Amino acid sequence: MKIGIANDHHGIEINQKLTKYLTDLGYDVYNYGPDTTDPVDYPIYAFKLAEAVAHKDLDFGIVICNTGIGVCIACNKVKGIRCAKVNDEWEAKMTRQDNDANVLALSSRLSIDNMQKIVSVFLNTPFSNEDRHQRRIDLINNYNG
Repeated sequence: MKIGIANDHHGIEINQKLTKYLTDLGYDVYNYGPDTTDPVDYPIYAFKLAEAVAHKDLDFGIVICNTGIGVCIACNKVKGIRCAKVNDEWEAKMTRQDNDANVLALSSRLSIDNMQKIVSVFLNTPFSNEDRHQRRIDLINNYNG
């Protein structure tokens, strides 16, 4: 499975730790940067990762910024992306099961242990394929407002 990770300047250390964690589990991990602690414009990196997921170059994406909110908003501007800002394992399970989310947004303020648990649940929870959930995803995907 191919997983991409992008971050802002707050998420470099976490990117490195999650990359090691996922690589040790056997995932192919791709870094979408940046690799600097200098302030950066996070949408640039979030868009690159989201485009790769939307074009099926990656199976899933993980984006990290100070709150997780900015990168989530940026990713959701890319057609075909369903990015969820998640704080715990239950939210990770529900966003995969009900929303078939393909990008996970995390706050750099979460502990690495908590992030690893969230990421594991996110990557290992399948979409339910229930009609009501697919119908709602289709409504989102087909919205052109």
